[in-house]
Amino acid sequence: MTSSTKMSSFYSQSELLDLGFKSFGSDVKISRKASFYQTHMISFGDHVRIDDFCILSGGSGIELGSYVHIAAYSALFGNEGIVLEDFAGLSARVTVYSASDDYSGMSLTNPTIPSEFLTHTNKGPVLLGRHAIIGTNSTILPNVRIGEGAAVGAHTLVSKSLDPWGVYFGIPAKFLKARKKNLLEMEKKLLYSGAGA
Repeated sequence: MTSSTKMSSFYSQSELLDLGFKSFGSDVKISRKASFYQTHMISFGDHVRIDDFCILSGGSGIELGSYVHIAAYSALFGNEGIVLEDFAGLSARVTVYSASDDYSGMSLTNPTIPSEFLTHTNKGPVLLGRHAIIGTNSTILPNVRIGEGAAVGAHTLVSKSLDPWGVYFGIPAKFLKARKKNLLEMEKKLLYSGAGA
């Protein structure tokens, strides 16, 4: 196979259409090695990249804004909805749950059980605000809002909502310090320059 006929590791525009996504913008790069379920409930903005071995399960909806990156081996389970706003990103091996089984013993667990026996699930939508970034191997639990510009360090468990423009780390996530906002000026320059158009 010559370099001119070699298949890209990302789906082509026509292949993305065939996969049946709810919508997608321009410059969307999705690895052929990523897995998708309920694609009709998944939408992408412009300049989105999803790397190898990611899992996105549409559930009641997954919405990715523009300039969003999801690194290898990350998983988004959208049972109750997940939104990543513009410029948000997930490092490798991040897992986002919008629904989770109850571990107290008050109900049965796992997806093989009929819903009437799953009486104590923890569920609720997850939102990552603009410029939120999540470090490798972190886990985000249901019903959490991560504020604009929040940065979550590696190996962090996010079980409660986080305020904007903070740096958080730990199990559970704790505030460490304020995050700088210099990137907002860079965003303006990028959008004004049209470099990503």
